[in-house]
Amino acid sequence: MATPRHRTAPEHTHPDEVPVLTALAALADPVRAQLVRELAGSPDWSRSCGTFDVPVGKAGLSHHFAVLRAAGLVEQRDEGPRRVNRLRRAEFDARFPGLLELVLRTDF
Repeated sequence: MATPRHRTAPEHTHPDEVPVLTALAALADPVRAQLVRELAGSPDWSRSCGTFDVPVGKAGLSHHFAVLRAAGLVEQRDEGPRRVNRLRRAEFDARFPGLLELVLRTDF
């Protein structure tokens, strides 16, 4: 009989522990900026990793989410076979006021 496979829970960095250059580097990548924008327009925990419209494969997407978690921008949890996401907007805004607002703007 096969043993069920369990994924390791993702590690998260709290925004209070993130240097500003780490936050800026995470947000500077166009794919990560798109992930953040899509999360900002979605209710918490409503988007699984495979539902984002970005031009990367599964391994690339996994890497981008790892960078966003390390920068304190995203929190993830497993719900059955899906890994769902939420933007840590309130926590990130408390650490870096106005930074996400700039990233989310579409007028420049």
